[in-house]
Amino acid sequence: MGQDKALLPFMGYPLILRIVKRLETLTNDIIVTTDGVADYTGLGLPLFTDLQPGSGALGGLYTSLYVAKNPIVAAVACDMPFANLNLFEHERDLLIKLDVDVVIPSTPKGLEPMHAIYRRETCLPAIQSAMKAEQWKLIAWLPEVKVFYLSEKEMQLFDPQHLAFWNLNTQEEFERAEELAIQEDDHENDDSN
Repeated sequence: MGQDKALLPFMGYPLILRIVKRLETLTNDIIVTTDGVADYTGLGLPLFTDLQPGSGALGGLYTSLYVAKNPIVAAVACDMPFANLNLFEHERDLLIKLDVDVVIPSTPKGLEPMHAIYRRETCLPAIQSAMKAEQWKLIAWLPEVKVFYLSEKEMQLFDPQHLAFWNLNTQEEFERAEELAIQEDDHENDDSN
């Protein structure tokens, strides 16, 4: 979109703040990784410069795992306004129950590594090895760890509208997503009354 999507206004606030708000009860250790820390300083979020600048999403995931205080880390992209708390909680519970290193949604479009749960201790060295081998694809290192692939049928229970993985790439998508978010908020307010 020619600019940092995370900072674009969404319902009156930077998009990244909507995502943080949706997921804030998941953890007490919010981590924002970026190559442009100065752009984010006014948001009041814990910011970390990518430890491997220019390495894209894999570098961001690596930095998140490296600086995380908790042994289990949820990763979400900054342009996913419908990141799903219930789905993340389910992924976390499966990671613990099944004793795996990654729980990642698998859809007909492919894997969703930016709405997944990672075990810090085992994923960090696997990502380091991938980066040393110059394998920059976000999922290149998955064969090195124990992975549970969350089925579309199972995800349907938590995300029936299939919105969790929608990342915004155009102004039209931003506008449509805002309309849906307003409807979602109105529906939640009706349910709480």
